[in-house]
Amino acid sequence: MPFRDLQSFLTKLESQGDLVRIKTQVNPELEITEIVTRVIRHDGPALLFENVIGSRYPLAINLFGSVRRIETALGRRPELIGKDLINFINQINPPSLKGLWQTKKQIKRMLAARTSKKWLKAPVQEFTETGNLNEFPALKCWPDDAGRFITFPLVLTKDPLNGKRNLGIYRMQIQGSAQAGLHWQLGKGGGYHFNNAEKMNKELDVIIVLGSDPALMLSAALPLPEGIDEIAFSGFLRGTPLSMVKAKTQATMVPAYAEFIIEGTAPPHIRNQEGPFGDHIGHYSEKEPFPIFNVKAITHRKNPIFPAAVVGYPPQEDSAIGEAAQGIIGPLIKIIHPEIVDMWSYPQASFTNLVVVSVNSRYVKEPMKTALGLLGNGQLSLSKCVILVEGDVSVRNWKDVATEITHYFNPQNDFLLLPKLPSDTLDFTSFKIHMGSKMIIDATRNGKVHNASKDSHESDNRPNLYEFSSMIYSWHFITDKFLVISTEQDGNKLLDILLKIPFFQNLKILAIVSAETNLENETSTLWGIFSHFDPARDIRFPQIHLINAVPVFQGVLAIDATIKLGYPKVLKMDSEIIELVNNKWKEYFKK
Repeated sequence: MPFRDLQSFLTKLESQGDLVRIKTQVNPELEITEIVTRVIRHDGPALLFENVIGSRYPLAINLFGSVRRIETALGRRPELIGKDLINFINQINPPSLKGLWQTKKQIKRMLAARTSKKWLKAPVQEFTETGNLNEFPALKCWPDDAGRFITFPLVLTKDPLNGKRNLGIYRMQIQGSAQAGLHWQLGKGGGYHFNNAEKMNKELDVIIVLGSDPALMLSAALPLPEGIDEIAFSGFLRGTPLSMVKAKTQATMVPAYAEFIIEGTAPPHIRNQEGPFGDHIGHYSEKEPFPIFNVKAITHRKNPIFPAAVVGYPPQEDSAIGEAAQGIIGPLIKIIHPEIVDMWSYPQASFTNLVVVSVNSRYVKEPMKTALGLLGNGQLSLSKCVILVEGDVSVRNWKDVATEITHYFNPQNDFLLLPKLPSDTLDFTSFKIHMGSKMIIDATRNGKVHNASKDSHESDNRPNLYEFSSMIYSWHFITDKFLVISTEQDGNKLLDILLKIPFFQNLKILAIVSAETNLENETSTLWGIFSHFDPARDIRFPQIHLINAVPVFQGVLAIDATIKLGYPKVLKMDSEIIELVNNKWKEYFKK
């Protein structure tokens, strides 16, 4: 049976031994982050903090931080939902009685993609208050965060031009008892609605939903194609319509079984400084002006629970959510690009920084066409590095992908640099907000000769790299022709030295990262490389020449992926908090 609300989901998790109640008093500033980060690293349970300093509300966190909890939330594996969507579309195209009969279960779910009877009374409106955001157990996650913020708000808006809804998750910095910031990033639905309202010189009605059934919470987190209603899609995931009720101060319908509803408005032409905040990139995001939200009223159910999440250096809860999202939504890209076999955005590289696509090439350079199409499609347009491999390669296995690059990548024919394009709001590597560059690596096999490596199985023949430069801190061969070196010094200067040496000239890819990167750990390595370079600024080839206006690249692809002066700080917890959590660890989890 689908879950009606957050609390029934928590009850189920607890019955499965996948939720722990923590009765020890905890501080929402930093302490909870340190606890949750450790639990996630060990694939631990959801947590319910029952005694949070400064608030009468318990806090639930790490709700969707594992594949098993997302399966519990949805009733099945996310990738099966994606397969069902594709099968449904294929069976009814063209429509036939046989196809309709074979997809009757999917049709039933499609019919659930709506809202149910409008309630006159609803649990979420059992209590109404004037509203004080400071009463929530909102988190301060990292030492240099600008303050406490609501980390898991479902932000509901309507387009003032056509009335279409959008439900998205955007962090909200608490800026007063009745005011918060709205971090509407580039390309977000709520931001589009606000821009339209601002052009009309009108304030935008905004509803904040805190805590709902897991299908709605996950729908809000999904990168659905623009125009797809997240509330309707939650009905498809749930298999039943969402019960709604009219808000107290607006005509907007809100989830009847939510924990809290915060009603308010976003006034036009007003911006407050928001941030910095630690983000999923593993660094602090920059302080920037963003719209504000003014609270009009808060309603809640009896004994409500406040939902939260921590974002930071991967893996965090958003890693599991992002993986589930790819399982559900990813297969839909095959409708536009039938040549695609699979696609994977790496959570270790903050998703947008590294996308690997496997394709069945039907003609020469079709994979490049595929990559360009993806870069013009919704949230995929923010992708920074797209790597193309053959259809039988596992896109989720980084070693396999790197091996294909070693064997089938020739920069003269297989590399494309795209400068001056939109980039993720959180990408700091170009030093220009919302603008950066992209690169495509075509490592497919169509019409290419396998570049066999003489020493592919002879790692003992590799030289001692310390002999080449004292600037080298450590190194790791991903393959025999894909080398990552860490340094405590200037990566660009180190490349100047190494690219003059024949050994390094024979590589396919040479990446220089900062010494903070643990090269023995794949997550750290991927984060260290792909989160820290802008292609147009930070890559080079030993040989570049022009044929008319066309650049031709030859030799090793060299990347300066070191952390540069001007980058925001890397997230790091205070030592005092680490010691505090060490000392209290057994107390948190005592029975």
